[in-house]
Amino acid sequence: MEHDLGKVTDAILRSYETGGGINHVDGANLPSKRAVAAICEDLLQLLFPGFHDAEPIHSQHLPRVTSHRVFTIAERLAEEACKSARLGDPNCPNERALALTRDFLSGIPQVRELLKTDVDAAFQGDPAAEASDEVILSYPFIEAIAIQRCAHVLYSLGVPIIPRMMTEWAHSRTGIDIHPGATIGSHFFIDHGTGVVIGETSVLGSHVKLYQGVSLIAKSLAGGQALRGQKRHPSIEDSVTIYANTTIMGGDTVIGAGTTIGASVFLTHSVPPRSLVLAEGQGVRVLEKDRKIADDWVI
Repeated sequence: MEHDLGKVTDAILRSYETGGGINHVDGANLPSKRAVAAICEDLLQLLFPGFHDAEPIHSQHLPRVTSHRVFTIAERLAEEACKSARLGDPNCPNERALALTRDFLSGIPQVRELLKTDVDAAFQGDPAAEASDEVILSYPFIEAIAIQRCAHVLYSLGVPIIPRMMTEWAHSRTGIDIHPGATIGSHFFIDHGTGVVIGETSVLGSHVKLYQGVSLIAKSLAGGQALRGQKRHPSIEDSVTIYANTTIMGGDTVIGAGTTIGASVFLTHSVPPRSLVLAEGQGVRVLEKDRKIADDWVI
């Protein structure tokens, strides 16, 4: 057995000599997936005090608990941000990571304001929700959008790698894949959630509601890295509802405000405001919603 395992070890070592793209040896220290996961857990506690804790938090203890959480996140995040920055700039000073961490944590109150609107949108938009507490505790999209909104702040600050690690952590837990680069307005709601994909350059207005299986994606990846930095994903204006398993593609595609898009639609072009878009045969049918049907569909 020992001899056989020695041969296996030798074979694996030989593969390391030829499989360069999936090795990271003698390079800069990489950000830790475990540390980033711990940061995400800590952020959920900071964003929703009392909802992700084993014991109740009393108001007189909240300043001490919050201070401890802020300092813990700052210490962990600064270390991981320093690692990620040094992948592109080996001489990146520690002070740079500390400044980014400070700027990120300064944005937490604004993130909480947005999350409050998201919880309200879910509660007001879903008659199955009995209370806002239920939304926070049990709706997977809340965890996904909470982490994405935090990751978006880091992404906007230019922190590499870590924002994507954060949103993929949330993706693995919720089945909702929102790129940290996506810009999402207030009062956002994903009902059910499983299989939703929102690409990097997507722009969503306020009061947007998505159902499970919705994909906001690029038309083609044939250009590969040459497309980096270009608008590749659709824009969704205010007060748009998109039903289950619909795919909307392309950076030039704009869904006008107040539009409702039915289930299983495949859409690669813009539609004007207040449209009703339905799957019809192998294509789609676009109606003027105010003339044809009220926006009172129920699933």
